[in-house]
Amino acid sequence: MCRAFELAGARVDLVHLDRLCARPEHLDAYDLIGFPGGFSYGDDIASGRIFAARVRRYLWHALRRALDRGVPMIGVCNGFQVMVQAGLLPGPAAASDWPDEPPTPTIGLALNDSARFIDRWVGVAPDPASPCIWTADLDPYAPADDMLLPVANGEGRVVTDDFEPLARAGHIALRYTEPVNGSAGDIAGVCDASGRVFGLMPHPDRYLAWTHHPYWTRLGAREGDTPGLAMFRSAVVAAGALHV
Repeated sequence: MCRAFELAGARVDLVHLDRLCARPEHLDAYDLIGFPGGFSYGDDIASGRIFAARVRRYLWHALRRALDRGVPMIGVCNGFQVMVQAGLLPGPAAASDWPDEPPTPTIGLALNDSARFIDRWVGVAPDPASPCIWTADLDPYAPADDMLLPVANGEGRVVTDDFEPLARAGHIALRYTEPVNGSAGDIAGVCDASGRVFGLMPHPDRYLAWTHHPYWTRLGAREGDTPGLAMFRSAVVAAGALHV
Protein backbone atom coordinates (compact mmCIF):
# COMPACT_ATOMS: atom_id res chain seq x y z
CA MET A 1 0.00 0.00 0.00
CA CYS A 2 2.88 2.39 0.74
CA ARG A 3 4.30 1.70 -2.71
CA ALA A 4 0.90 2.27 -4.31
CA PHE A 5 0.55 5.70 -2.72
CA GLU A 6 4.13 6.61 -3.63
CA LEU A 7 3.70 5.57 -7.26
CA ALA A 8 0.51 7.66 -7.34
CA GLY A 9 2.47 10.73 -6.26
CA ALA A 10 1.99 10.88 -2.48
CA ARG A 11 4.61 11.16 0.25
CA VAL A 12 3.99 8.28 2.65
CA ASP A 13 4.53 7.64 6.36
CA LEU A 14 4.09 4.10 7.68
CA VAL A 15 2.80 4.57 11.24
CA HIS A 16 2.23 1.75 13.73
CA LEU A 17 -1.22 1.50 15.30
CA ASP A 18 0.29 1.66 18.82
CA ARG A 19 1.82 5.04 18.01
CA LEU A 20 -1.49 6.39 16.75
CA CYS A 21 -3.42 5.08 19.73
CA ALA A 22 -0.94 6.83 22.03
CA ARG A 23 -1.12 10.08 20.04
CA PRO A 24 -4.32 10.17 17.90
CA GLU A 25 -3.63 13.79 16.99
CA HIS A 26 -0.93 12.52 14.60
CA LEU A 27 -3.76 11.87 12.13
CA ASP A 28 -4.49 15.59 11.92
CA ALA A 29 -1.38 16.05 9.76
CA TYR A 30 -2.43 13.70 6.97
CA ASP A 31 -4.45 14.18 3.79
CA LEU A 32 -4.82 10.47 2.98
CA ILE A 33 -5.32 7.49 5.28
CA GLY A 34 -4.90 3.82 4.39
CA PHE A 35 -5.80 0.70 6.35
CA PRO A 36 -3.60 -2.06 4.87
CA GLY A 37 -4.34 -5.70 4.22
CA GLY A 38 -2.81 -8.58 6.14
CA PHE A 39 -3.80 -10.54 9.23
CA SER A 40 -3.84 -8.03 12.07
CA TYR A 41 -3.38 -9.66 15.47
CA GLY A 42 -3.34 -13.00 13.66
CA ASP A 43 -7.12 -12.77 13.11
CA ASP A 44 -7.26 -14.73 16.38
CA ILE A 45 -10.81 -13.63 17.29
CA ALA A 46 -12.09 -12.70 13.87
CA SER A 47 -10.62 -10.87 10.89
CA GLY A 48 -9.85 -7.29 11.87
CA ARG A 49 -11.79 -7.46 15.14
CA ILE A 50 -9.05 -6.41 17.57
CA PHE A 51 -7.67 -3.70 15.27
CA ALA A 52 -11.18 -2.31 14.81
CA ALA A 53 -11.85 -2.34 18.57
CA ARG A 54 -8.73 -0.24 19.12
CA VAL A 55 -9.73 2.15 16.33
CA ARG A 56 -13.16 2.61 17.89
CA ARG A 57 -11.73 3.22 21.35
CA TYR A 58 -8.72 5.41 20.60
CA LEU A 59 -8.97 6.84 17.09
CA TRP A 60 -12.61 7.58 16.32
CA HIS A 61 -12.51 11.26 17.21
CA ALA A 62 -9.31 11.85 15.23
CA LEU A 63 -10.81 10.00 12.26
CA ARG A 64 -13.99 12.03 12.64
CA ARG A 65 -11.93 15.22 12.31
CA ALA A 66 -10.32 13.77 9.17
CA LEU A 67 -13.74 12.90 7.78
CA ASP A 68 -14.91 16.45 8.40
CA ARG A 69 -11.84 17.66 6.43
CA GLY A 70 -12.76 15.40 3.50
CA VAL A 71 -9.71 13.15 3.83
CA PRO A 72 -9.89 10.15 1.45
CA MET A 73 -9.53 6.81 3.23
CA ILE A 74 -9.09 3.28 1.93
CA GLY A 75 -9.14 -0.14 3.54
CA VAL A 76 -7.97 -3.19 1.60
CA CYS A 77 -8.89 -6.74 2.64
CA ASN A 78 -8.17 -6.82 6.39
CA GLY A 79 -8.31 -3.01 6.27
CA PHE A 80 -11.82 -3.20 4.81
CA GLN A 81 -12.85 -5.56 7.60
CA VAL A 82 -11.44 -3.08 10.12
CA MET A 83 -13.26 -0.12 8.58
CA VAL A 84 -16.59 -1.95 8.58
CA GLN A 85 -16.29 -3.03 12.20
CA ALA A 86 -15.01 0.38 13.27
CA GLY A 87 -18.15 2.00 11.80
CA LEU A 88 -16.43 3.87 8.96
CA LEU A 89 -18.32 1.98 6.25
CA PRO A 90 -20.86 2.27 4.76
CA GLY A 91 -21.19 5.45 6.83
CA PRO A 92 -24.21 7.71 7.41
CA ALA A 93 -26.85 8.53 4.81
CA ALA A 94 -25.37 12.03 4.41
CA ALA A 95 -21.64 12.66 4.35
CA SER A 96 -22.05 15.48 6.87
CA ASP A 97 -23.80 13.31 9.48
CA TRP A 98 -20.87 11.38 10.99
CA PRO A 99 -21.73 10.67 14.64
CA ASP A 100 -19.65 11.88 17.56
CA GLU A 101 -19.20 8.30 18.75
CA PRO A 102 -18.50 5.11 16.75
CA PRO A 103 -21.74 3.77 15.28
CA THR A 104 -22.97 0.20 15.32
CA PRO A 105 -21.80 -1.63 12.16
CA THR A 106 -24.56 -2.18 9.60
CA ILE A 107 -22.72 -4.57 7.26
CA GLY A 108 -20.25 -7.34 7.94
CA LEU A 109 -17.61 -9.56 6.39
CA ALA A 110 -18.39 -13.24 6.97
CA LEU A 111 -16.80 -16.54 6.04
CA ASN A 112 -16.72 -17.19 2.30
CA ASP A 113 -19.61 -19.38 1.24
CA SER A 114 -17.11 -22.07 0.27
CA ALA A 115 -15.79 -22.04 3.86
CA ARG A 116 -12.34 -21.94 2.26
CA PHE A 117 -9.57 -19.38 1.92
CA ILE A 118 -9.70 -17.84 -1.57
CA ASP A 119 -6.44 -16.83 -3.26
CA ARG A 120 -6.84 -15.97 -6.95
CA TRP A 121 -7.48 -13.19 -9.46
CA VAL A 122 -11.09 -12.18 -10.04
CA GLY A 123 -12.96 -9.90 -12.41
CA VAL A 124 -14.29 -6.60 -11.04
CA ALA A 125 -16.35 -3.73 -12.42
CA PRO A 126 -16.95 -0.20 -11.07
CA ASP A 127 -20.47 1.10 -10.63
CA PRO A 128 -20.72 4.29 -12.75
CA ALA A 129 -23.49 5.56 -10.47
CA SER A 130 -21.32 5.46 -7.37
CA PRO A 131 -19.75 8.70 -6.07
CA CYS A 132 -16.56 6.79 -5.15
CA ILE A 133 -13.50 8.90 -5.99
CA TRP A 134 -11.23 5.85 -5.84
CA THR A 135 -12.99 4.10 -8.73
CA ALA A 136 -13.95 7.24 -10.67
CA ASP A 137 -11.21 6.81 -13.28
CA LEU A 138 -11.81 3.10 -13.89
CA ASP A 139 -13.26 2.39 -17.31
CA PRO A 140 -16.45 0.33 -16.96
CA TYR A 141 -15.97 -0.71 -20.59
CA ALA A 142 -12.32 -1.76 -20.27
CA PRO A 143 -11.40 -5.23 -21.55
CA ALA A 144 -12.34 -7.89 -19.02
CA ASP A 145 -8.76 -9.17 -19.04
CA ASP A 146 -7.57 -5.79 -17.74
CA MET A 147 -10.15 -5.51 -14.96
CA LEU A 148 -8.82 -8.20 -12.68
CA LEU A 149 -7.68 -7.90 -9.07
CA PRO A 150 -6.18 -10.50 -6.72
CA VAL A 151 -8.14 -11.63 -3.66
CA ALA A 152 -6.74 -13.48 -0.66
CA ASN A 153 -9.16 -13.92 2.22
CA GLY A 154 -11.18 -16.36 4.26
CA GLU A 155 -13.79 -13.88 5.54
CA GLY A 156 -14.58 -11.79 2.49
CA ARG A 157 -18.32 -12.32 2.02
CA VAL A 158 -20.23 -9.05 2.42
CA VAL A 159 -23.44 -9.55 4.39
CA THR A 160 -26.16 -6.98 5.08
CA ASP A 161 -29.83 -6.84 6.00
CA ASP A 162 -30.30 -3.66 3.93
CA PHE A 163 -28.93 -4.46 0.49
CA GLU A 164 -31.42 -2.44 -1.56
CA PRO A 165 -30.96 0.84 0.37
CA LEU A 166 -27.21 0.29 0.15
CA ALA A 167 -27.42 -0.08 -3.62
CA ARG A 168 -29.83 2.83 -4.13
CA ALA A 169 -27.60 5.18 -2.14
CA GLY A 170 -24.60 4.41 -4.36
CA HIS A 171 -22.56 2.75 -1.61
CA ILE A 172 -21.66 -0.22 -3.83
CA ALA A 173 -18.62 1.08 -5.67
CA LEU A 174 -17.17 -2.17 -7.00
CA ARG A 175 -18.70 -5.54 -7.88
CA TYR A 176 -17.34 -8.92 -8.83
CA THR A 177 -18.15 -9.86 -12.41
CA GLU A 178 -18.54 -13.50 -11.35
CA PRO A 179 -19.62 -15.27 -8.16
CA VAL A 180 -16.59 -15.28 -5.86
CA ASN A 181 -17.53 -15.76 -2.23
CA GLY A 182 -21.29 -15.31 -1.87
CA SER A 183 -21.19 -11.56 -1.23
CA ALA A 184 -24.60 -9.88 -1.34
CA GLY A 185 -25.06 -8.47 -4.83
CA ASP A 186 -21.51 -9.61 -5.68
CA ILE A 187 -20.19 -6.65 -3.67
CA ALA A 188 -16.42 -6.30 -3.88
CA GLY A 189 -16.09 -2.75 -2.51
CA VAL A 190 -18.17 -0.20 -0.59
CA CYS A 191 -17.88 3.58 -0.22
CA ASP A 192 -19.50 6.16 2.02
CA ALA A 193 -21.95 8.83 0.85
CA SER A 194 -19.16 11.28 -0.01
CA GLY A 195 -17.33 8.68 -2.11
CA ARG A 196 -14.08 9.45 -0.27
CA VAL A 197 -14.13 6.54 2.21
CA PHE A 198 -13.68 3.24 0.39
CA GLY A 199 -13.08 -0.37 1.37
CA LEU A 200 -12.68 -3.46 -0.78
CA MET A 201 -11.67 -7.08 -0.40
CA PRO A 202 -9.60 -7.39 -3.62
CA HIS A 203 -6.07 -5.93 -3.56
CA PRO A 204 -5.50 -2.96 -5.90
CA ASP A 205 -2.14 -2.54 -4.13
CA ARG A 206 -0.99 -5.80 -5.68
CA TYR A 207 -1.72 -4.70 -9.25
CA LEU A 208 0.45 -1.62 -9.75
CA ALA A 209 2.20 -2.66 -12.98
CA TRP A 210 0.93 -4.52 -16.03
CA THR A 211 3.59 -7.16 -15.41
CA HIS A 212 1.80 -8.07 -12.18
CA HIS A 213 -1.10 -9.42 -14.26
CA PRO A 214 -1.33 -13.23 -14.04
CA TYR A 215 -0.92 -13.63 -17.81
CA TRP A 216 0.69 -10.32 -18.73
CA THR A 217 2.76 -11.79 -21.55
CA ARG A 218 -0.47 -12.50 -23.45
CA LEU A 219 -2.07 -9.10 -22.80
CA GLY A 220 -0.23 -7.23 -25.50
CA ALA A 221 0.86 -3.62 -25.10
CA ARG A 222 -0.91 -1.65 -22.38
CA GLU A 223 -0.42 2.05 -21.64
CA GLY A 224 -1.28 4.15 -18.62
CA ASP A 225 -2.08 3.02 -15.10
CA THR A 226 -3.31 -0.41 -14.17
CA PRO A 227 -6.73 -0.44 -12.50
CA GLY A 228 -5.01 -0.88 -9.14
CA LEU A 229 -2.73 2.12 -9.51
CA ALA A 230 -5.54 4.19 -11.05
CA MET A 231 -7.50 3.90 -7.79
CA PHE A 232 -4.67 5.34 -5.73
CA ARG A 233 -3.88 8.07 -8.25
CA SER A 234 -7.51 9.21 -8.27
CA ALA A 235 -7.46 9.60 -4.50
CA VAL A 236 -4.10 11.42 -4.49
CA VAL A 237 -5.49 13.91 -7.01
CA ALA A 238 -8.65 14.34 -4.90
CA ALA A 239 -6.58 14.86 -1.75
CA GLY A 240 -4.56 17.53 -3.56
CA ALA A 241 -7.80 19.39 -4.14
CA LEU A 242 -8.04 19.86 -0.36
CA HIS A 243 -5.33 22.52 -0.66
CA VAL A 244 -6.61 24.32 -3.76
